Amino acid sequence: MGLLDDLRASRRRAGRRWLPTAAEALPDDTEPALLFIPDISGFTRFIEASGHPQAPHLVADLLEILVEANISDLRVAEIQGDAVLFYRLGPPPSAQQLVEQCRRIFLDFQNYLRLVARDGGSELSTALLDSGGLTLKIVAHYGRVSVAQIREFTRLLGRDVIVAHRLLKNQVPGSEYVLLTEGYLATQDPAELTRCFSWTRLQDGADEYEYIGQVRYRYAYLTPLRLLLDEAFPAIAPEALARRCALKARRALPVPAAYALRLLSNYRLRPRWMAGVTAVHYDVTKAARPGTSYKLDLYSGQIDLQAVQSIEAEDHLEYVEKVSHFRLFPNALLFFYIEEVDARNCLVTAEFRYGHIASASRLIRRGQLRRVRRWLGSSLQQLAALSVVAQPS
Repeated sequence: MGLLDDLRASRRRAGRRWLPTAAEALPDDTEPALLFIPDISGFTRFIEASGHPQAPHLVADLLEILVEANISDLRVAEIQGDAVLFYRLGPPPSAQQLVEQCRRIFLDFQNYLRLVARDGGSELSTALLDSGGLTLKIVAHYGRVSVAQIREFTRLLGRDVIVAHRLLKNQVPGSEYVLLTEGYLATQDPAELTRCFSWTRLQDGADEYEYIGQVRYRYAYLTPLRLLLDEAFPAIAPEALARRCALKARRALPVPAAYALRLLSNYRLRPRWMAGVTAVHYDVTKAARPGTSYKLDLYSGQIDLQAVQSIEAEDHLEYVEKVSHFRLFPNALLFFYIEEVDARNCLVTAEFRYGHIASASRLIRRGQLRRVRRWLGSSLQQLAALSVVAQPS
């Protein structure tokens, strides 16, 4: 082969994780792949209408939520503004697997938006409501792609990649749905598709695109999944904390509630009370305000945290952080709920909320839950000890 052929072959090898069989390989060496694109609906309207300096950061957070909600061994090919192009080489996922992926990504996305909207006094929350809100549409297509490595970037090439992107602009009414192309539908048993989408209704659709022609598909609205939000992510209340997908610990502190909030939100103090933390890394030039990110060396690994919310209500204080790169608990949230007992004492509840545990082993899941529960308890115990030493004069 010539130099150009060698370069093309090396690019394809670099981007390939799944190897096709001889029967599946075509002369042009394309490979079968699922293309999965969650797209944030209302993105442009929100950015333009809000004018809030934190608006782009909220959208960045939401894109990270989408990436972390991956439970189907998908790979990220690119992030373009308000959408993430995932792909998976090899056989297509079953209809049940695809539904579970759509469910997970939609609930994690909506739960985070609900968290932002809870702070009714913030300008960002107001801007979000005034713009009509954000939601998701998802395109799932199965076809053939070429995977090329261009320097440090992996690129997907081919007609099916173009088709998937073009389908983001379609004639489906509304902005909250999953669209399945004929390329994917042809790989699934029709009866199984009907069963897996029994919680909604699959409808037929088609669009005409220049140079591509007519593309037929079926779509289903994701709106019925909103019925799960109240169960998966209820509003915090002292008498009704989430019982599902949540772990909590509670401890009395001999300090005023406002001072307890200062201890909790001080990044520098984390190694002194949070169990297993040996070091904290953050930009000392930035104030500890919502949106600030930092890293913790936790046991033998590292996790990223971001201050999401700090609310001062009449009867309680709340401090919320988003946890990232926590491999077994993607898109987890850490809540601290502080109730005043009297002028010199308060009650702190720490709650760890998660959407799912990224392990198929029941033994591992149960073990990790016990470990996180102990971690919360130990952390609050050490926080109580620190509060005694660091009591305000």
